[in-house]
Amino acid sequence: MCSRSFESDSPLGERTLTEGGALVVDGRELRVRISVRRRRLGLTVERDRSLTLHAPKGCGVQRAEDFVRSSAGWIEAKTRLSEERRQLHPTRSLKDGEIHRYLGRDHRLLIVDDASAKSPAPAVRLVAGRLRLERAAAADPELARRALEDWYSRAGQRWMRGRLQPWAARMDVPEPAVRVRDLGHRWGSYRAGAGDGDEGLISLHWAVFQLPIHLVDYVVAHELTHVRVAGHGPEYWRLLGRALPECRRLKAELDELGRRVWMGDLGA
Repeated sequence: MCSRSFESDSPLGERTLTEGGALVVDGRELRVRISVRRRRLGLTVERDRSLTLHAPKGCGVQRAEDFVRSSAGWIEAKTRLSEERRQLHPTRSLKDGEIHRYLGRDHRLLIVDDASAKSPAPAVRLVAGRLRLERAAAADPELARRALEDWYSRAGQRWMRGRLQPWAARMDVPEPAVRVRDLGHRWGSYRAGAGDGDEGLISLHWAVFQLPIHLVDYVVAHELTHVRVAGHGPEYWRLLGRALPECRRLKAELDELGRRVWMGDLGA
């Protein structure tokens, strides 16, 4: 994911951007995200090579269009780079003996007979180093995929308990709530809180928890930095680097290793 930013103000009376809307400039469609904390216009090329325009509240449409046009070369360069680095999207067949990773460690999938109806249990459990998948779920690839995604979500949510607070303290930011779910092509996202005890929300993709622990921590620190700074400009990287001096190296490692993470794609 690549970003660019530019400071902007909107003349009084000019037509303004709206949150969640779309802006089309010279054939390019951009999703619009508005932030009251943001002072600059910003562009993000997402992992799926779609474009997001980040704008301050009240930003004029004409100024946004001018910014996108002035960024045409940057967009083309980053889109090409995104194509070169795109995820390999490995597929899984969800068969007995297949390797799946959790926090960087390999675990074999073991198809087992269904649990007793008297003591219902999730279709996937990690027992003695094996990911045990119930036979009824394994018989339906889509059901098996959802069961594994659910397991990663629950396991990741449990693992994050107590993990976020030390990082929030290290970075001197309020501790947001955390939620693990499917985020499409994004590792994480941050939503600012509304105040009065709402410290915001960090969402993490369930697939993040296949990564080694130091890269999960990088994703967490990456999103926590957004508590202070929207976008990925110089100030963002300065703050992240203060808490995590090796952040640039970790980003490069995530860009490379992340291409090989299973995102739920099924093969024969």
